[in-house]
Amino acid sequence: MRLAMTFLITLSVSGARAQSAQPNKRARTPEYTFKVVHIYPHDSSAFTQGLVYLNGFFYEGTGQNGRSSLRKVRIETGEVLQRVDLSPEYFGEGIAILRNEVVQLTWQSQKGFVYSLNGFKPLREFSYTGEGWGLAAYGNDLVMSDGSSEIRVLDGRTLKEKRRIKVRDGDVPVLRLNELEMVEGEIFANIWQTDRIARISPATGKVLGWIDLKGLLSPMYQLSRDAVLNGIAYDPAAKRLFVTGKLWPSIFEIQLVRKDH
Repeated sequence: MRLAMTFLITLSVSGARAQSAQPNKRARTPEYTFKVVHIYPHDSSAFTQGLVYLNGFFYEGTGQNGRSSLRKVRIETGEVLQRVDLSPEYFGEGIAILRNEVVQLTWQSQKGFVYSLNGFKPLREFSYTGEGWGLAAYGNDLVMSDGSSEIRVLDGRTLKEKRRIKVRDGDVPVLRLNELEMVEGEIFANIWQTDRIARISPATGKVLGWIDLKGLLSPMYQLSRDAVLNGIAYDPAAKRLFVTGKLWPSIFEIQLVRKDH
């Protein structure tokens, strides 16, 4: 959705002098709004922390102590087809699917879980420092957020940290990175407690664009202050983008629309 721009530049001695006398201004980061394509039902009691699309189903990780789970969900009806609950001491966070396994983070326990894709059979556990927030498959590896302005790259087999991506909009660090999803080579990241999604270059950490989803869900359905935007899934075959939020009654399929400045 990048727009090609053609610039007509007229050079003159006086023009060059005037231009050199002005300070350099950073180009504004592109912004996008949305068009709703379809609305799907969603369990409004699900505290959505992670959302993944695969082979016609949603896989969802939910949070809150005593209510955290991993689910397989029928898209058309919102029916939970398969579910495993976490022990009450764990606050579930982001999930990702990699090589027929589902990886799930927890918030402050510094522990993650790996399940089989078929049947959600527990396979192993792993540990990390700090908090776990969002997670997404990134080629053969994973990308993980922790609420800061950095995204960790985890080795897909060992789940050990390999490096970090510092996320910046210009020179400004982007804080509270939450749920993550890879979309056409970019990292899409919810910004916690906002209606915005950052489009991030995984190579540089540069914010390539901002998606403004204000108004997507009517305020009448946001019955809790915790009912904030969180949850991004992508169907690469059909180019479908899905978004939802914690305690939301719907999952929205949307198309992005470039804003005019």
